[in-house]
Amino acid sequence: MTGKRAVEPLRWGIAALRGLLAAAAALGIAELAAGALGRTSASPLLAVGAGFIDLTPVWLKDFAIRHFGSNDKTVLLIGLGAGITVAALVIGLVSRRRLAVGLIGLAAFGIVGVFAALTRPVAEPVDAAPSAVGALAGMAALVLLARSVRPSIRPSRIRPPERVSAGEAAHGTATPGEDEATGPQEKWENGPERRPKHPEPASGAGSGIDRRRVLLTGAGVAGVAAAGGVGGRVLLHRGDVSSVRADLLLPRPASPARPVPPAAQARAPGMTPFRTSNRDFYRVDTALTLPQVDPREWTLRIHGMVARPVVLSFEDLLRLALIERDITLSCVSNQVGGDLAGNARWLGAPLAPLLRRAGITSGADQILSRSADGMTLSTPIEAVLDGRDAMVAVGMNGEPLPIAHGFPARLVVPGLYGYVSATKWVVDLKVTRFATDHAYWTRRGYADRAPVKTFSRIDVPKPLATVRAGRVAVAGTAWAQHRGVAAVEWQVDGGPWRQARLAPVPGLDTWRQWTAEWDAAPGSHTLRCRATDGTGHTQPEHRTPPFPDGATGWHSVVVTIT
Repeated sequence: MTGKRAVEPLRWGIAALRGLLAAAAALGIAELAAGALGRTSASPLLAVGAGFIDLTPVWLKDFAIRHFGSNDKTVLLIGLGAGITVAALVIGLVSRRRLAVGLIGLAAFGIVGVFAALTRPVAEPVDAAPSAVGALAGMAALVLLARSVRPSIRPSRIRPPERVSAGEAAHGTATPGEDEATGPQEKWENGPERRPKHPEPASGAGSGIDRRRVLLTGAGVAGVAAAGGVGGRVLLHRGDVSSVRADLLLPRPASPARPVPPAAQARAPGMTPFRTSNRDFYRVDTALTLPQVDPREWTLRIHGMVARPVVLSFEDLLRLALIERDITLSCVSNQVGGDLAGNARWLGAPLAPLLRRAGITSGADQILSRSADGMTLSTPIEAVLDGRDAMVAVGMNGEPLPIAHGFPARLVVPGLYGYVSATKWVVDLKVTRFATDHAYWTRRGYADRAPVKTFSRIDVPKPLATVRAGRVAVAGTAWAQHRGVAAVEWQVDGGPWRQARLAPVPGLDTWRQWTAEWDAAPGSHTLRCRATDGTGHTQPEHRTPPFPDGATGWHSVVVTIT
């Protein structure tokens, strides 16, 4: 019995491990199948992750963006992986007693993957195949692993039963093999106490778990899982357009941007750069993997409530009279004082002439744009036709759009939050009505029309900073795209408002930096700021959350002066 007690934890451990290996095999083979099909959206892990994003409530989305920023998708995938790991371990444990239950669990994995893949906006029937094939592979792996831990018994350790006659049994004189005439039935007539027994499985040599067989089988399944996962990633990487982007030369703009005044950058140490680099520009979207769109195959379709549908190739787009403008973009999820905003120099084709070429019909009030991965955004038509520099952008800060920011083309409409203006990887523009078609975020309760709210923040000194007493630089950034920032005020500890010095800017569509000097006395102090836009509207004191049309309120920081 001691041997049985010693081997029991090992058996449970092996059971949990085989569930983990079976799930890994399922995911690896599914990834390989998705790679063979060239369908990133068919990957079960990515499809389920995207489905989870779709089901995420607004408060959880804002929480993730606020705490993880651009790493929110990485955190999601880590959490999803942890959940799959726990489920796989449970499947392995229950399969020790009931293999069928474990197989049902893996089949359920496959069903969830199939459903998630087929509900993606760009789904095709073939997208069900990777999850289905992966589930079958996982079930086969579980059966194979379960068979590898069956007790292994060596015949040399089993003593054959003795055959005795009734008389010999009575006198105790029988020896094995003496009376060959005695029939085998006489052995069984002597009662159950003489029947042969199965040897007790032990953990040592001769019987019990064949560790070598278990290890070889487990290593084989792990190898198949790893090879499938790596092979799938390699196959999916075939569509990478990084080299195409690197070789792309953009034409010069027909209408260059105005020069940025040298004084647009405040000189306070630690101040935010006036122009945000491509590397540091914020990214908020739902794409778990970046869409790889080849500009040689890209087209933009303009249709819906138009007189003449238009289809443009990338070459067609580049042959248009391109404009270059400095424009600040900001995300509706940006909290008061947040950094989900950036200023860049964009190059693109004006959007209004393209819509007029198509001929907008009466009653249309919305452009429903769609990206290559199926994301839909809605833009008020009046915000495109009122003279602002809305464009189909192809360049950012002097180079082709980065893949993470929409290569080969995206929308940029100044003055609106990104969720109603900044479609990345754009491929389709449908002229329609808000009452008829609803975009991704508006279906989730966000506002149809979302002009950027007047906003200001303190960038220097940083929150909770410790600064020496005396002359202290106070500086920050304010924006009110397409209205412009007319004034910024700041105060200390609820005292009188003081006017800040505004830096010059090239136009109304960029943010504006401001500076001030403060004779700081020792102690803990609270600094606040507020901006007034070109229409005379002043940023309100009361803070509101980002949902449903953007946050607002005075930004404040607490600093310690020593």
